[in-house]
Amino acid sequence: MIRGVNLKHERIASILAREIRSGRVGHGDQLPGEVELAKRFAVSRNTVRSALAVLNEDGLITTRTGKGSFVLFDGRPLDDRLGWTHALAAQGVETQVRVLRLALVQDPVLTERVGLESPDLIVIERLRVIIGGEPISIERSRIPAIGELRDLPSRGLLNDSIIATLGHAGLHLDHGRQRLRGRPLDAEEAALLQRPPGTWFLHTRRTSWTADDRFAEQVDSLLDPQHFELSHTYTGTTQ
Repeated sequence: MIRGVNLKHERIASILAREIRSGRVGHGDQLPGEVELAKRFAVSRNTVRSALAVLNEDGLITTRTGKGSFVLFDGRPLDDRLGWTHALAAQGVETQVRVLRLALVQDPVLTERVGLESPDLIVIERLRVIIGGEPISIERSRIPAIGELRDLPSRGLLNDSIIATLGHAGLHLDHGRQRLRGRPLDAEEAALLQRPPGTWFLHTRRTSWTADDRFAEQVDSLLDPQHFELSHTYTGTTQ
């Protein structure tokens, strides 16, 4: 949190934070560029960068300076930490989701790798379709079968949302890693996605933990490359 506003960049960060929290700058909106902000506050671009760094640390904005990767939908950035439904909706894309499977399973390999005592997991498989359009993804999530989550096969998801369900159970996604590769659809996947078998899709795997390093979710997504792509940004030179 921003405390004792003494320095120029702290004052700027405080002003921008108030505008974001008040809704003056909406969720998903892009802040003005460094040059424009520098003119607005009559400071240097370095001071603006320091202010933006404070906002980034407070979780109010996400900056893509430096190395980083993010998913795009039709050229628009998605924050998939929100879940695909909210990330797509933030870009004005309305989708329908059909739950294909919601069950208690055992996966000793994954549970050992993420440090769970029990091999039990809840698996959630969903098909996502653009309203009025075609299927664009299959998502297969695995979450720990602990506490109230163990009853999900009989209760269903809270508000049809994995993120909301995890949060209600005290598992708030904080950090993780994501990998991406391309692979062909098998016959079952192709039938669900209404594509010929062997069609290449993007396969992402995101593994997430809470702030205190408890495993929260591993989700494998098959994404239509006609709509989705991965963007990687960096600064400096590469060898």
